[in-house]
Amino acid sequence: MEQNIEVGVVGAGTMGQGIAQIAATAGHSVVLVDRDESALKRAMANLDRIFKRLVEKGRLDAGEPGRILGRIRTATNVTACTQSGLVIEAVVEDEAVKQGLFAALESVVSSDAILASNTSSLSITRLAAGLHSPHRLIGLHFFNPAPLLPLVEVVPALQTKDGLVEEMATLMRDWGKQPAVAKDTPGFIVNRVARPFYGEAIRLYEEGVADIATIDWAMTELGGFRMGPFDLMDLIGNDINYAVTESVWKAFHHDPRYTPSFSQKRNVDAGWLGRKSGRGWHIHGDGAKRAEPRRDKDLGQDILWRILVMLINEAADAVFWGVASPEDVDRAMQGGVNYPKGLLKWAEEVGIDRCVETLDGLRARYGEERYRCSPLLRQCAQEQRGFFR
Repeated sequence: MEQNIEVGVVGAGTMGQGIAQIAATAGHSVVLVDRDESALKRAMANLDRIFKRLVEKGRLDAGEPGRILGRIRTATNVTACTQSGLVIEAVVEDEAVKQGLFAALESVVSSDAILASNTSSLSITRLAAGLHSPHRLIGLHFFNPAPLLPLVEVVPALQTKDGLVEEMATLMRDWGKQPAVAKDTPGFIVNRVARPFYGEAIRLYEEGVADIATIDWAMTELGGFRMGPFDLMDLIGNDINYAVTESVWKAFHHDPRYTPSFSQKRNVDAGWLGRKSGRGWHIHGDGAKRAEPRRDKDLGQDILWRILVMLINEAADAVFWGVASPEDVDRAMQGGVNYPKGLLKWAEEVGIDRCVETLDGLRARYGEERYRCSPLLRQCAQEQRGFFR
């Protein structure tokens, strides 16, 4: 794709604003589109503040913000994307809304323009099915905050034309990103593989194995994760996190591995959404006091191990079902959600046979399919080999 191609970004929320920043910084002319004029003004004001901070920190020369912002123009109608060679949508996560948007874009862009969706959970194939030229659609799933997190999941629809995956992966690398190619399955890589980080943590809490503060402590202090699962759910928003879990669960025909939690649903029902509401799993705000964790390393290693082995199992299953390569799975979990290590490399370090033994023990104890071992994980243990050949 040509370096001087104009990039259209539809949706001026946090994600759209971030994508526009990335493309403009990479040297592209950008048209940022949103029906709400005030949203466009907020986005440009936010970008101005961000660039000023980058100058203050010495990450940009004083004249660079003006040049980058000068590449971005705003518009309230998609007709402004007439000259765009690539248009990325970052609107509300609603299939009907996105399909309507793509139909409108098809009527104004050129026949060879590429259309991309930033969806985190909707089927790219279903979105493409609504187009007259479905071969031009692809998923480009950025992670929030988009300018900081390196991962972009590149997701082709069944209809996506040959060569477009490689073209978009190259473009993402040109933008300073780390592309990971994912099959069009529910949750792609990250939102599928990450489910046990939340689900198994809640399960441990519901069983009374440990309290919330202790589980968060174990994952950060002993596991090296940037945030504990309950802190992260509060940051994301329990409403959003629950909705993603429920979406993946339904898409997998109610597979027990992804069953949503009653406890999290009760938080949502109570309006305890997390940081944005002042209360979630933790209490937030000025003067809020956190419960002290039980700093028991034996208990903490049990917590860490049980959540980790479930994550490893999910990562192995993603490879088994052809969702992504082992390299892309590990790249995705580090680049998209800041895991301290790639899960499959981590499995090789701690022992794949030990992971299988733990999963078999959990399945025997609970009699639940949520603990079934991935066929690939078991095969690697039996053959005494790793995931990377």
